[in-house]
Amino acid sequence: MFVLFEEAGKFMAGRVLSEAEASAQVELDSGKRVKVKGANILIKFEKPAPAELMAAAQAQAEAIELDMAYEFAPETEFGFADLAKDYFSANATLTEQAGMLFKLFDTPHYFRRAGKGRFKKAPADIIAQALAAIEKKRVIAEQIAQWATDLGAGTCPEPIKEQLYKILFKPDKNAPEYKAVVEASRATYTAPLELLQKAGAIASPYQFHWKRFLLENFPKGTGFPAITAPAIADELPLAPVQAYSIDDSQTTEIDDALSLQGLGSGTVTIGIHIAAPGLAVQPGSPIDMLGRARLSTVYMPGYKVTMLPDDVVQTYTLQEGRDCPALSLYVTLDEATLEIKASETKLERVPIAHNLRHDQLDAVVTEPWLLDPAFEHQMTPQPLPALREQLSFLYRLARDLKAKREVVRGKPETFNRPDYNFRLVREAGAQGTEPQGHEEVQISIRQRGAPLDLIVAEAMILANSTWGNLMAEMGVPAIYRSQASLAPGVKVRMGTKALPHAGIGVKSYAWATSPLRRYTDLVNQWQIMACARHGKTAALVAPFKPKDAELFAIISAFDTAYSAYNGYQGAMERFWTMRYVQQHGITELVATVFKENMVRADDIPLVLPVMGAQGLPRNAKVRIKLGEMDLITLDVHGTVVERLDAPAETPNTEVDESEDEDDVAGPIAIAVDVNEAPEGGSDNSAS
Repeated sequence: MFVLFEEAGKFMAGRVLSEAEASAQVELDSGKRVKVKGANILIKFEKPAPAELMAAAQAQAEAIELDMAYEFAPETEFGFADLAKDYFSANATLTEQAGMLFKLFDTPHYFRRAGKGRFKKAPADIIAQALAAIEKKRVIAEQIAQWATDLGAGTCPEPIKEQLYKILFKPDKNAPEYKAVVEASRATYTAPLELLQKAGAIASPYQFHWKRFLLENFPKGTGFPAITAPAIADELPLAPVQAYSIDDSQTTEIDDALSLQGLGSGTVTIGIHIAAPGLAVQPGSPIDMLGRARLSTVYMPGYKVTMLPDDVVQTYTLQEGRDCPALSLYVTLDEATLEIKASETKLERVPIAHNLRHDQLDAVVTEPWLLDPAFEHQMTPQPLPALREQLSFLYRLARDLKAKREVVRGKPETFNRPDYNFRLVREAGAQGTEPQGHEEVQISIRQRGAPLDLIVAEAMILANSTWGNLMAEMGVPAIYRSQASLAPGVKVRMGTKALPHAGIGVKSYAWATSPLRRYTDLVNQWQIMACARHGKTAALVAPFKPKDAELFAIISAFDTAYSAYNGYQGAMERFWTMRYVQQHGITELVATVFKENMVRADDIPLVLPVMGAQGLPRNAKVRIKLGEMDLITLDVHGTVVERLDAPAETPNTEVDESEDEDDVAGPIAIAVDVNEAPEGGSDNSAS
């Protein structure tokens, strides 16, 4: 005897080996033996053979007219055999009964299952909806197939262009556009990105990178809601100083300024003045929520996405000609020995006399000009002559502070690689402020450790370390940056404990000098203000208490966002460097080997893999021929043409301390030193 049964939504047939009251042992045509519950057995028969019955029943099912079967079916629950007798005849054959079973089972939009072998008619309105859905699915399937064919032929349909970045980076895998790309990719054995490139979907490599970044980090766009910056209500005393900031011309978020008092008296006081949005912006306020959502300003060549709205920034920025509310650190020193005697933190209004600009003054404020009173440039722009004595002292102090930190570090800081400034020249009449990807690229070098750069960097390191120590002494929690040692692989960490920063050479280090562009600095500013106002009782009134879970959440979110932003900045610097190479028709470069088969260009910020560098020592100078560049993947390779320096008897294996791991591991060159000296400085290199 044979049986036809249902198992896990499938119909099977086989020979009965044995049968009990509630089950049967059945052997399938494959030889496999299965135990079948009695309730799952739908038909028992002697002939034909199981395989023959299954094939005939399937053919019979396809011949059944669905609408007619629906008309014959009763309104109440029924069995498949009963409907077969009504549809075919009272003597419906075994094949006809099995065919009806298969038909009913395969059309759930017409017949709902009511049990093993039993069904019930679906209401007419439900059938209409189901048929509409089936038709829609059919049309979509045809559309997907057509789109896939077009993509394979090198043409990108407009709907796929519109969804391009979602398809590539945040796909809805049920969307027809995505399915078409997947189908075409499989059919052509081509990766989706390459497929879309060949089909002309990516018109602008720059927009490709920009849209991807927005989709991943600013899915709702980079605009701000309408918001008004609250006024600072505190009655602040006016500082008896004339302060000046030192930034690049593009910098709009002027966070820090310097002042100097007492020159020639034997005791000098340096003032480090930081913009004080924390006086007005309170934790949990609307502006605070905006800052916490972004966590940092995003910098890239020719453009930036600010952490706070421009109107808010301009309210608190240290703009020349204004008396600006500031958090000030005054450090008193012996003028001759530069020994620090005392420090004091104040909340006050600071007159900002000048906004000095690196790119306009670096060529004038040189070491000879600062150290030799007799040295004169042909032209010295205002207000430098009046500030020369102050800048000379600040440069002397900066070098002394750096030397003392190097003693703690155990080794000197080496700035043997330059920083690069990018400038994008836009076409006349270009609309908007955002780059389009075809601007003329200008790349200039600003040597790290240049006098103005060093003055600002050391002053900010002094402020960040002094305030870090102050908060630790007061028991006020803060967000610190620490590095356990200078051993390879030991990275800078963020946490709430005041631990040493070996890379900088300080006891503790808390970012606090850029509250308009980094959220961690704003958080620390609130804590420092509590110290300035309340002294030893500051821990009781500071916004964030010890072991505050909010601080840990801020650190985690900031780490993630800052890493993403820096990665994008590096990618865009690489993009514009490659555009610079294209625009200037550069086919060969002089480069330095720094790793097996990896070189760094000497004159532009480009790192790339090369062929022909096997066995060459670190720091070997080579001329390389550039291969094809891909502005989408940012890939470029080269081939060594010749070695330019004489082989040394003993290869130089000394590690360049300024080499950042990300710079080595990937194709993107980011000029950030592992010793983090630039952390204390302004945003010059980034803006």
